[in-house]
Amino acid sequence: MENVQILAKSLEYIENHLRDDIKTIDIAEVCYCSKSTIEKMFKYVYHISVHQYIIRRRMMMAAKMIINQPDISILTVALEYGYNSHEAFARAFKEVWNCNPSEFQVRKYPELFPKFREPVMEGDKYVMDRRSVDISQLYDLFCERRECYFIGSDIKEMEDINAVSYKAGDLAIIEAMQRLSEISGEDDIVFRIGGDEFCILTNSTSEEYAKKIVEDIKAKNGETFEYEGKQIPLKLHAGYTLLEKKHIRYSSLFEKLHLTIKDSKN
Repeated sequence: MENVQILAKSLEYIENHLRDDIKTIDIAEVCYCSKSTIEKMFKYVYHISVHQYIIRRRMMMAAKMIINQPDISILTVALEYGYNSHEAFARAFKEVWNCNPSEFQVRKYPELFPKFREPVMEGDKYVMDRRSVDISQLYDLFCERRECYFIGSDIKEMEDINAVSYKAGDLAIIEAMQRLSEISGEDDIVFRIGGDEFCILTNSTSEEYAKKIVEDIKAKNGETFEYEGKQIPLKLHAGYTLLEKKHIRYSSLFEKLHLTIKDSKN
């Protein structure tokens, strides 16, 4: 089985067994490869371990349950995703979301850890590119709001934040998502489209509305988040775009959004 097929099969298996007790050796057996092979491939292509990816996907699905079912108990959510106690689940949840499950109910950004797609070939290497983030579950909404504005944003100087610590980088991503969520309107949808790249799908056809969101995002540049007692400034690029097409192709959507982010840096 070729490398790209192994990764595609492993991602499919993980997604279908998020509620089960998944072990890397189980995934390796399904993909007919060794445990070390699949671990190395995940690290090389996605820059994350298999275990970390599983935890993030579980916690994202758990976050969706908490938001969509506000009356559900945290223990019920914990049991749904394989945790036998509230405490163990809360620890895992906080490691991913930097807050307790009960605190998350007032937030609205569960699309922070979308599932990965298989990588693409670049030269003689398999790499994760912009299309490797799967947001296909939002496609129907994109089509429904095809005349509404998109806001594209990414983190400035992310390399400097990661140089402090990759954990600081993770916190920067969460802080950016929270900032965008607070600025966006009640019916707007915030989601992640890349490593440190985000999008707000508005529910508005008004250019003034989109422009105001971009201005509000930039106005917060320089505000800090805390990492191990240090205050780290967070700055975001931001721009807006209108697709202006009757039919939206999923692949071209990514190109347009990333082009908007690129243009916002100029």
